[in-house]
Amino acid sequence: MTNKIPTGAEKLVQCLEREGVEYIFGLSGGAAIPIFDALVDSKINLVLVRHEQGATHMADGYARATGKPGVVLVTSGPGATNTVTGLLTALMDSSPIIVITGQTIIENLGKDAFQEADVTGITYPVVKHSTMIRDVEQTPRIVREAFHIATSGRPGPVLIDVPKDVGSAPCDAPFVDDVDLPGYEVPTRGDPTRVAQAAELLRNAERPLLYVGHGAVISGAGKAVTTLAEKLRAPMVNTLLGKGATDETHPLHLGMLGMHGTAYANKAVIHCDLIMAIGARWDDRVTGKVDEFCADAKKIHIDIDPAEFNKVLRPDVCIAGDARLVVEDLLPLVEAGNTEPWLARCEAWRKKYPLRYPRKGGLRAQHVLDRLDALTGGDAVITTDVGQHQMWAAQFCRTRSNRHWISSGGAGTMGFGWPAAIGAKFARPECEVWAVVGDGGYQMTMSELATAAVHDVGAKCLIINNNYLGMVRQWQELFYENRLSGVDLEGNPDFVKLAEAYGIKALRIRRAADVDRKLEEAIAYQDGPCVVVAEVMKEDNVFPMIPAGAPVSNMIIEAPKTALEKPRGST
Repeated sequence: MTNKIPTGAEKLVQCLEREGVEYIFGLSGGAAIPIFDALVDSKINLVLVRHEQGATHMADGYARATGKPGVVLVTSGPGATNTVTGLLTALMDSSPIIVITGQTIIENLGKDAFQEADVTGITYPVVKHSTMIRDVEQTPRIVREAFHIATSGRPGPVLIDVPKDVGSAPCDAPFVDDVDLPGYEVPTRGDPTRVAQAAELLRNAERPLLYVGHGAVISGAGKAVTTLAEKLRAPMVNTLLGKGATDETHPLHLGMLGMHGTAYANKAVIHCDLIMAIGARWDDRVTGKVDEFCADAKKIHIDIDPAEFNKVLRPDVCIAGDARLVVEDLLPLVEAGNTEPWLARCEAWRKKYPLRYPRKGGLRAQHVLDRLDALTGGDAVITTDVGQHQMWAAQFCRTRSNRHWISSGGAGTMGFGWPAAIGAKFARPECEVWAVVGDGGYQMTMSELATAAVHDVGAKCLIINNNYLGMVRQWQELFYENRLSGVDLEGNPDFVKLAEAYGIKALRIRRAADVDRKLEEAIAYQDGPCVVVAEVMKEDNVFPMIPAGAPVSNMIIEAPKTALEKPRGST
């Protein structure tokens, strides 16, 4: 009796098993049936979602919570195109996900067959790599290369398109362990000459500042960066996605910098004489008006992707390499200077410009998030959507541990938070996982309540409900004479009743006096998902704020008394 030769789909699933894949987030369809059929006999768990975009965000949340690639499986045509937003989100934030799409049979390609789409062409700008398997015998090689590309260097999404007849054909190709990708090189340690140059600049700085980005999270550079800060006696700031790389409660930590960063972090940016970006890309939410950003300060840039060098501004020293390894190489070359006057100034700013919010006048999102941080001890994994709630969460939920903060940064994807929390909970079942979302973005992917209910996923969702697209409303108030357009979310459902319709426990907070009791009840609930709806003030604004494209020095610390100039050329 001879052994049955596996089909291409079965071989593909076997390759996924060899890569250590635990979960596949997907939605089935005709062109992908051979792959879904192969999963029936696999040890990989299929998480059936309600929308393909939700699948990509779940895989993304899984990837960011673990550093391991998240995997998506969808069908052809609209099933594949529905992943584009998730692919862009993952690409912008350097998240390793693998998206496998079904495709019409090879003979039908280019003939406008049912549910045919040129998915590799459509997704080319939003992936790190994409390919179609045209020869079934190439399946093991293509899968191994996909995982290598997605997880090495600067991580990112990879798409594999699988025609239905390729998935159904026999495949006796051997498994592949090694990859040979000419021209694909990943920096590791930095150039010693450039490391020495950076060390010299650090030694001579009187007001140094460490600017920590998502690359430090990805590389696990936190311990080395903290050691460097302590050795230099230099303050640290982080980007939105750099939260958790180093402990935000550390005495040398000034919190998040940039558009809605802390006032004291931005004061340090304005007055430093050296700023070193560690796995950060000088994005517009940080720099504002580039030609006035740290104009008189020396600049050092550490990044694993050389394409980021000189893209926004021209640093004095650029070091290509893994953030952790480069910082470790810097450590023996630096020593503390006389930074005590500088630290004293930073501490004075911290005391003069603390994060604050009114304690009267209704339920405020800041209060709810401040208490969530306190009641979870800062140990929860927090995912967010995009908008005012995201910025308040970044300000008041101080992240203590690496990979405990998951948010859509570069793409600013509404609808990301809730499915990302589901993926993170699959990845880290031992952790308390909270999604912090707004009522606008939540409604884009709230159908994944069904996914959480069916799989009994114990993720919790805090909906900051102000019945507005709050951040857009804030801009219209501040810069467009309060001419509100397209921001009133009249018609919102009763989110408590909606969750209960899925069989999910739900709580409502209307008064500040009830915040602790309701959050504690949700934290204590361990029998599945839970939704908490905070009915907050409709017209609160996020401060501090730096208007888009303005210098950091134009930071607005509290509500202005007069109308502001309309931003130009930037969102």
